[in-house]
Amino acid sequence: MSGHSKWASIKHKKAKVDAQRGKTFTKLIKEISVAARSGGGDINANARLRSAIQAAKDANMPASNVERAIKKGTGELPGVNYEELAYEGYGPDGVAIYVEILTDNKNRTAAEIKHVFSKNGGHLAEAGSVAWMFEKKGLCHVKKDAASEDRLMEIILDAGAEDMNTERDFYEIIANPQTFEQVKRTILDENISLELAEITMMPKSTVPITGKKAEQVLHLMETLEDHDDVQHVYSNFDISDEEMEKI
Repeated sequence: MSGHSKWASIKHKKAKVDAQRGKTFTKLIKEISVAARSGGGDINANARLRSAIQAAKDANMPASNVERAIKKGTGELPGVNYEELAYEGYGPDGVAIYVEILTDNKNRTAAEIKHVFSKNGGHLAEAGSVAWMFEKKGLCHVKKDAASEDRLMEIILDAGAEDMNTERDFYEIIANPQTFEQVKRTILDENISLELAEITMMPKSTVPITGKKAEQVLHLMETLEDHDDVQHVYSNFDISDEEMEKI
């Protein structure tokens, strides 16, 4: 799981920079609108919307933006009708990549995503060829100085978490999507801050990569994340801490 956690950390830090230029807000507004459209505007009855709104709060999005996005999704205000898509492909060294899309122009987005893959040493694959390598999980990161390992392990297991792994600078907590909110809330109730908390697609196994291939994979991931229609990018690569420092 370490490769996934490294990318999640990179993405989380990058999102803080992106928020300053509005890119993160644009993606969050899309997600809020689609969540409201598919499940209604009541956050108590719509877990996806609740999660999207929390992500917006974490990014310091103004409440007025959130409210408008919900109303566009429910039809109270005019808005764009986004289509949800997933693209699957392979990057350098055969690493699997799964891309979640929200777009108002499927043909344009398909051509652009294909170009990003091919330009960065990868290629798109048929539907289903990559998806089976991932499973939906709740993921939390807690910095090591925020709690002791023994205390944190006791807290998260009592709350229903599945597992906890130790990375160099943080603890990685894994939960199934059904217990994720409970795990997250329990950690916060214990006055332990979270560095990261999200529902994600975690790889069932990872592919170690080094050197130039590692650089290419990271560049491909970053380029995909930067695309306006891309909501999330997941991969099964693993890059060691030593290799990451070199890069």
